[in-house]
Amino acid sequence: MGFIKDFKAFAVKGSVVDLAVGVIIGGAFGKIVTSLVEDVVMPLVSIFTGGGTITEKFVVLKPGKEGEVYETLEQARKAGANVLSYGHFIQTVFDFFIIALFIFMAIKAIARLERKQAEAPVVPVGPSTTDKLLIEIRDLLKK
Repeated sequence: MGFIKDFKAFAVKGSVVDLAVGVIIGGAFGKIVTSLVEDVVMPLVSIFTGGGTITEKFVVLKPGKEGEVYETLEQARKAGANVLSYGHFIQTVFDFFIIALFIFMAIKAIARLERKQAEAPVVPVGPSTTDKLLIEIRDLLKK
C-alpha cells in the first residue's frame, strides 16, 4: 500500500505534471517544425540541389544486380541495393537545427520576461484604507 501512495504522491507533483505537458507540447511542436522543414524549407533547398526532394538523394554502394541503375531511392531499396541515403540524414539535421533554434529563442524570451519581472519595482503591500479604518475602530472599541 505504501508503494501506491508514494507513486501517487510522485505522479501528481507539479514537476511531473509540467514534464508531461512539456513532452506533449514538444511532440506537437516537433510535428510543426518537421512540416516547416519538409514543406517549406526543403523545397527551397531542392531548387539549389537540382530539383526533387532532398530526402530522395542517395548513392548506390552495391547494386542489387550488376549494372542496374535506379531512378529513385524506393526502386533501389526494392531491388535490394545497398544504398547510402544521405538525403534523409540531411533532412533530419535540418529538423534538429530548426527545433534547436526555436527552443533557444523561446528560452531567451522566457528569460527576458523573468528578468523584467524581477526588475519590476516591488510595491509594498499593506492594509487597504478599509482595513486601516477597521483597525482604528477595533482599537477604539478595546479602550
